[in-house]
Amino acid sequence: MADKNSQFLTYKGKPLVRCGKTVYYGNMSDPFVVCLTIQTDKKLEDITLSEKVLIQLISTNPELRPKEKIIKKSEKVGLFNALDLGAVWLERELKK
Repeated sequence: MADKNSQFLTYKGKPLVRCGKTVYYGNMSDPFVVCLTIQTDKKLEDITLSEKVLIQLISTNPELRPKEKIIKKSEKVGLFNALDLGAVWLERELKK
């Protein structure tokens, strides 16, 4: 039985890793991952909802400079909308 702390939350079979207001989607061993940065959020009763989310498709090539790593970028309202678009971008880039 695997240790519960060693398992990641997944979406469409790829891991999601959160650090503060940044969520990484995809395997770091793949050539690309998606970075979702929550720019604004709002309170709804006792929960916090994401509003503006910056989506970036990033190359994992360590030889590239940081600005060269960003392949695509956009902004969406809501975490699900951003994650859904990021998943499409990632799937397309990994098929090439």
